Amino acid sequence: MDAWELVARVLAAVVGVWVVVSVLLSAIRTVVVPRGESLALTAFVFVGLRRLLHPMVDRMGPVRRERVLSRYAPLSLMFLAAAWSTLVILGYTLVFWAVSGRSWLESLEVSGSSLTTLGITSVPGGPTMLLSVSEALIGLGLVGLLISFLPTMYSVYNRRELAVAQLATRAGTPPSVGVLVTRLHRIHGLDELDGMWAEWEEWFADLEETHASYPALVYFRSGHGRSWLTSAGTVLDTAAVMTAAVDVPQRPQAQLCLRAGFLALREIAGHFGQEYDPDPAPDAPISVTRAEFDGCLDELAAAGVPLRADRDQAWRDFAGWRVNYDAALLGLCAVIEPPPAPWSSDRAPRWSPPFLRTVWAARTSGFRDVRALRRAEARG
Repeated sequence: MDAWELVARVLAAVVGVWVVVSVLLSAIRTVVVPRGESLALTAFVFVGLRRLLHPMVDRMGPVRRERVLSRYAPLSLMFLAAAWSTLVILGYTLVFWAVSGRSWLESLEVSGSSLTTLGITSVPGGPTMLLSVSEALIGLGLVGLLISFLPTMYSVYNRRELAVAQLATRAGTPPSVGVLVTRLHRIHGLDELDGMWAEWEEWFADLEETHASYPALVYFRSGHGRSWLTSAGTVLDTAAVMTAAVDVPQRPQAQLCLRAGFLALREIAGHFGQEYDPDPAPDAPISVTRAEFDGCLDELAAAGVPLRADRDQAWRDFAGWRVNYDAALLGLCAVIEPPPAPWSSDRAPRWSPPFLRTVWAARTSGFRDVRALRRAEARG
């Protein structure tokens, strides 16, 4: 073996070990670490598949489009698991070639056999046998991580969707503020909103914890034309309208629900690089127009809902609440593209893929998400 071949084998071993370790860290940080992080490999898989689907989805009708988008998150997770396995096989191929002296094709065959534990290729020799065993253990570990990860995901998903389904019976599909308040008023149930605010305050707290820990949950869509995101927006808008414009005794539960809601949406939106003002002025612009607000109040007045006389002040109070979650709500609507719903997805900007270079920079610079990196850059 000449010097150049020795250098090549040492370099191949180093690169192979680096690839395997990087994949393991990515898998652990995706599945095990109890807080979501921006990972280059995960972003590459999710954004790459989204780029492939987006041109086709844009040309589909609403029903077929929703069906395709509902498969996006499960497919992305499966492609992510396939990417982990493929990279581990390639990394070990480099190591096997460096250690065993086999050809590239033989090293690839040994690596694939070891990871899948098929045993179709014998690996005599102490170092090669140890490498094969270690790769088999990694393969079993990745399978175990995936098996433990999916039940957790679907448990959180079912818990999230229960409240969304319950809201649909009250606010319709798609949900709207006018339908929710009018239905409750007709059955003399406005007092029941206190219990609803408490339930959704807890729902928002759970949403922030779970969807920040497992960001893939954001892409898991609700069924039957519903959306967890537009439902959340409707609940927040209803709380804001009730607080600002409906002439009923003020209760703290609605305001607590509003605060829990906009904090949760901001946290999740920040993970996906969506910009928002963390301390907006009460009179900052919002996406809901005064005409839309007045139209909602006219609908409530026609149903006999008691309203405050000063609509100008009601509008200022509503806008002062809405400004806290307006940008985060619309930013997330752009990310997941839910079915059209008033005051949320019907005015969301078009989705544009993030630059993977920015995601990688956030990861390697020690920032938890893209937004944190951008803020640091703005501070100089």
